[in-house]
Amino acid sequence: MGLSDAIARLVPCQVSVKRVGWTGRIGRLPWWLNLLPKRWLTPESGIPTGKDQEWPDVWVAAGRATLPLSIRAKRWSGGKTYVVQIQDPRVPAHMFDLVIPPKHDRLTGDNVLPISGSPHRVTPQRLAAEYEAFKDVIDALPRPRVAVLVGGKSKAFDLSSERAAQIAHSIQIPLEQDGGSLLMTFSRRTPDPARALMAARLRHLPGMVWNGEGPNPYFAFLAAADYILVTEDSTNMATEAASTGKPVFVLKLDGHSLKFRLFHEELERMGAARPYGGAFHGWTYDPVDETDRAAREVLARLGVEIPQPMVETPVEEAPKPKRKPRAKTVETVMEAPVETPAPKPRKPRAAKPKA
Repeated sequence: MGLSDAIARLVPCQVSVKRVGWTGRIGRLPWWLNLLPKRWLTPESGIPTGKDQEWPDVWVAAGRATLPLSIRAKRWSGGKTYVVQIQDPRVPAHMFDLVIPPKHDRLTGDNVLPISGSPHRVTPQRLAAEYEAFKDVIDALPRPRVAVLVGGKSKAFDLSSERAAQIAHSIQIPLEQDGGSLLMTFSRRTPDPARALMAARLRHLPGMVWNGEGPNPYFAFLAAADYILVTEDSTNMATEAASTGKPVFVLKLDGHSLKFRLFHEELERMGAARPYGGAFHGWTYDPVDETDRAAREVLARLGVEIPQPMVETPVEEAPKPKRKPRAKTVETVMEAPVETPAPKPRKPRAAKPKA
């Protein structure tokens, strides 16, 4: 939903979310074996399947399960819908109007827009709103506040108990010696032994360790943190951390991946992230805002003009005259946005099916 939300922030539009579901065991098959996707869609999916049905102006899809639909959406809609596929679809890019993969996938083409990381829903407004829910608890915590975002097992990485103990020790030492507080959260992929070990080792420190119960403080932790530590297995967590403009440290896990190494090197070149070496230190950089860039590119390719905000013209103080001045009136002039007539104004609606 990150890209759809970003489009909605730029132009008035209606966003609807569709979650793709398949009947029987179709969802377990490789997507390319799903030759009759209309037949196997669950009624709850709510996906239009005929030209006479209401189709969105923009179709934003992510996940392999959406591919049987995305490659046919243009034809099914009678050419009305602009199809955007997130991530590398592993099929020819010309099957979509636009493909938005991460740069470390090294996919190129005229209709390919590589971005750093992945689209996300982090904005300063959302962070401020999420922080309010935990304000009473977090405000009392000593600084620096260190957010630790822990992932876990994936195709390329794992988090063994031994590695979890090393990470916990490397976090515990500087917080005990220099002071500060801990804001730690785990993902669904965090192995239970690693989760239990890290929580037990770090529970005595000032702060919060979220155990998965109650409201998720993830975005509040991003808002409150002075430093952010994120395990190397997650593109999403690292991208969201880098969007805050705060120092991001990458924690090493068991395993390796060329794509993730290229991604972390890219964040380093942008000044957003550095490998964690056992100590906290600060630096500054421009927040990574690739989701907004992708949304603007989608609208540009659609020919939709983004309204310009009104700009207030500053009032210049007149120089002091040598003779006694007469009374003057000072006016503040507001510059209205320049309107460029369009042949047919469009009001896009972004729909994003999810796997």
